[in-house]
Amino acid sequence: MSRAAGKRFALVSARFYPELADWLEEGARRALQSCGIGDADIKLCYVPGCFELPLAASQLIATKAFDALVALGAVIRGQTPHFDFVAGQCARGIMDVQLASGVPIGFGVLTTETLAQAQERADPKRGDKGRAAALAAIALLSVGPGAA
Repeated sequence: MSRAAGKRFALVSARFYPELADWLEEGARRALQSCGIGDADIKLCYVPGCFELPLAASQLIATKAFDALVALGAVIRGQTPHFDFVAGQCARGIMDVQLASGVPIGFGVLTTETLAQAQERADPKRGDKGRAAALAAIALLSVGPGAA
């Protein structure tokens, strides 16, 4: 039996790039299902962009309804400093929430130079980073309190 069986997961998806979000969600959901997690134990929550992921994660954890989360999204460098602010703050925010709560959060936020790079990483038939993030969250379940 998988260490994930019977656990509840929330996928928190930033929808700024809908195609990428769809792929990341698909990869994460399939990874969870392959580990014995049923659809009833997977909640999908949407936020507008990656900057909103940490707050949404914090609010979901506060409900005590989830054993682990998976944060999904993409930040693609443009011609302004926006990338530098959003990418760093998103990563730091997710880490802060994870450390403060003790709840695992798989980090599936792509930070790329181009849309093509993000597509390569998000596509479940190629990079499948949604899957990787979900599997990371599952792996962390075996580390914390009550993991034995």
